Formats: sequence, structure tokens, C-alpha cells
Amino acid sequence: MSESEIKVNDRRWWARAESASVEGEEPKLKPTYVEELEAKIAEKDLEIQQLLAKYRGASDEFEQARARLRKEVQKDVERSRRSVMTSFLEVLDNLDRALDAGRDRQDDAFVQGVALVRQQFLSTLEGLGVSRVDPTGQPFDPAIHEAVATTPVAEGVADGQIVGVVKPGYLIGDEVLRPAMVAVARRG
Repeated sequence: MSESEIKVNDRRWWARAESASVEGEEPKLKPTYVEELEAKIAEKDLEIQQLLAKYRGASDEFEQARARLRKEVQKDVERSRRSVMTSFLEVLDNLDRALDAGRDRQDDAFVQGVALVRQQFLSTLEGLGVSRVDPTGQPFDPAIHEAVATTPVAEGVADGQIVGVVKPGYLIGDEVLRPAMVAVARRG
């Protein structure tokens, strides 16, 4: 037998460390079951990271849905608020009609009472951000006016100018709550 055929298995731990470094192999200091457990731990860590990423994604999606829902609820509240305000404008129009009907009886206590109620109503609406628009003499703008009649152009009146108001318009902030119903001058 030659020297290369003889294999020696040295079981001394200090000798194994030296011989392994000499031969170029890393010494195995851990039993195989520990290595298996470490592999399982690494696998579970990877699974935990994946589940955590899924959780974060679901949490972000939930927050976005919550924000969308909040915006939708605010839009619904604003729509309902506008609807209520618009219905109150009809009441104000009726108060204006009552005052116009009682114009010849200005000293009557009833007419004065209706005028006070109308003024209080206007003040309350102004407190809620609603303002009345008087477009008489302004050029017609379809974004804030609704033409319900046309009249021939008179002297001193430009084509497309508002010459009469059938129903006043109202703004809430800078947005139109109800467009003014107007009569517009037109060249024949």
C-alpha cells in the first residue's frame, strides 16, 4: 500500500481544526440537526418577511380605501347641504313675492314682519356662506346665469347684457348654488 491510499480519520477536535484548515475544508462544528433547525429558521424568517410585506400592502390599501370613503362621505354631505340650501332658497323667493304683493301697504305691520323675517333669513344664509347675486347690467355668463327670456337690444344696452332678473342667483363660497334666471338683450 502506498501512502496516498491510507486514510486517517482523526477524531480529536483540535486536530480536526488544524487538518481542515490545511486541507482547505471548513470544519463542521455543529451537529446536522442544528444545521437543519437553522435552515428551518431561515425559511420561517423569509416567510415572516413575505407575510409582513403582504400585511403592509393590505394596510396601505385599507388606508387608501378609508380616505376614499371619507371623501365620498364629505361629497354626500356637501350634496345634501346644497340640496337643503336650494330648498330654502324657494322659501326666500316666496318671501320676496309676498313683499312684492304688499308693496303698496308698506305701513302694514304684517308686511313689515315679513320683511324682518326675510332679512333674518338672508342673514342666516350669509352666515352659512350663501350670498345673493344681482347680475343686472352684467354680460351673460352661462356658468352662473340661466337665460329664460330675450329682449330686443335697446339704446345704451349691449348685445348679451342682462336686462332683467326673473329669479336671483346664489353662490355658496365661490360655487354656484343656484344660477340666476335672467332676461338677456339680443340683436334681432
